[in-house]
Amino acid sequence: MSDIQNFDIVIIGGGPAGGLAGLALAAQGFSCAVVDAMDPAEMRAAPFDGRTSAISYASARVFKRLGLWDAMAPEAEAIRDILVTDGRAKSRFSDGTVSRFFLHFDSRELGEDQPLGWIIENRVIRDALFDAIAAEDGVTLFAPARRAATKFNPGEAVVDLADGRRLCAKLVIAADGRHSALRAEAGIKTNEWRYNQTGIVATVAHERPHEGFAQEFFLPSGPFAILPMTNNRSSLVWTERTAAAPAYMALNDKAFRIEIENRFGPYLGPVTPAGPRWSYPLAFTLAQTYVAPRLALIGDAAHAVHPIAGQGYNLGIKDIAALTDVLAEGRDVGLDIGALTVLQNYQRWRRFDSASLALGTDLLNRLFSNDFGPLRFARDIGMGAVGRVKPLRAFFMRQAGADLGALPSLMAREG
Repeated sequence: MSDIQNFDIVIIGGGPAGGLAGLALAAQGFSCAVVDAMDPAEMRAAPFDGRTSAISYASARVFKRLGLWDAMAPEAEAIRDILVTDGRAKSRFSDGTVSRFFLHFDSRELGEDQPLGWIIENRVIRDALFDAIAAEDGVTLFAPARRAATKFNPGEAVVDLADGRRLCAKLVIAADGRHSALRAEAGIKTNEWRYNQTGIVATVAHERPHEGFAQEFFLPSGPFAILPMTNNRSSLVWTERTAAAPAYMALNDKAFRIEIENRFGPYLGPVTPAGPRWSYPLAFTLAQTYVAPRLALIGDAAHAVHPIAGQGYNLGIKDIAALTDVLAEGRDVGLDIGALTVLQNYQRWRRFDSASLALGTDLLNRLFSNDFGPLRFARDIGMGAVGRVKPLRAFFMRQAGADLGALPSLMAREG
C-alpha cells in the first residue's frame, strides 16, 4: 500500500452531518478526512430539488460559531409562529382567526427577539459546508471516493478506498445515513419498523405572504406541514398512506395544486408548484448502541425519525456538538479518542436523549394518525388545554428549539 495518509478522525459520509462534523472537529484542532462516494461538483450543480431542513435556534448557534451562518442567512426563512391543529378544522382562516382546538406557538412569548427556528434549503446548507471545507486546512475531502473496507484494530482504524488509498485514524465516524453500511459491518443492531406512510416533499409559491407562520395539520393519513421559505414560497412535508402516495405523485401540476389547496385552505391565496416532488418511505430506525471500539455513529446512522416534528437534522447536529466536546476533553487529558471508555461518554450523553425524542415522535404520529372518534376528541381537548397554559407553551417551544437540558458547548447560550 503506497498511498497511506494519517488523520485523527475519518468520517464516512460527506452530507450535511458528515461535513458539519468535519468542520466542528477541525475547529478543535483535529485532523479529519471526509469520504463520500458522490462528486461535490455534481451535487452543487444539481438544480433546485425543493428539499429543506428545519434548523432550531440552538442548532443555528453551531453554524454561527463555525462561521457558516453568514453564507446561509440570506436564504434562511425565520419561523415566527407555529400553528398546530387537527386537520378536520381549518387552522388559520383568511380573516386571521384560528380554529377552536389548536396549539399556537408564538416566538414573542420567549421574550428573546429570536424566531422559533429557520427553514433552509438543503442545497444552501450543502454549499456552505463545501465552501467551508475547501477553506479549512484541518479537513481533507475524499470525493468521489468509494470505501472498500474498514478494519478496527486495537491501536487504530484503517479505511481502504477503492482506488488503493489507505486512511489511518484513531476514530471512524459513521455519517452514512439511515441504511449505514458501516454500522452494519460493525455488527451494531438496530430497532426499526416501517410506517404505512410515505413522505411527499414539494415546494409551492403562493400569492399572499406567509408572515413566518409554519403550520401542521394532523390528518388521518398523517401530518401535513406547511413550512415558510424565502420569496413567498413554502415547503410541504405531506405524509400520506403508502398505498395512496403513488397516485398523488403521478398527478399533473394542476391536479396537484388542487389537492394542495384543499389542504391549505384559502389563507395563502392561489398556490403554484415551484419545483419537483419527492417521495420516500417513512421508517423508524434506532441503533442499539452509538459506539463501538474506534467507531461512533452520528445523525441518521444512529437514529432516523418520523418527520412529524422536523427534528431529524437537529438531532444530528446535537450528536456532532456532543461528540466534539467528548473527543476534545478526552484528548486534552491524554486519552485515546477511539477508546471505548471515551466514546461511552458520548453514548451516555446522546442515546437516551435522542431515543426519547425518536420514540416521542413515533407516539405522536400514531396518536394523530388515528381517526378513532373518542381519541380524536381527547387529543383536541388536550391541545386546547396546552394552548391555554403559557409555561407549557414555553416548554414546548424550548424543546423544539433544542434549548433544554445539558447542551454541548457549540449549542450553549452565551454566558
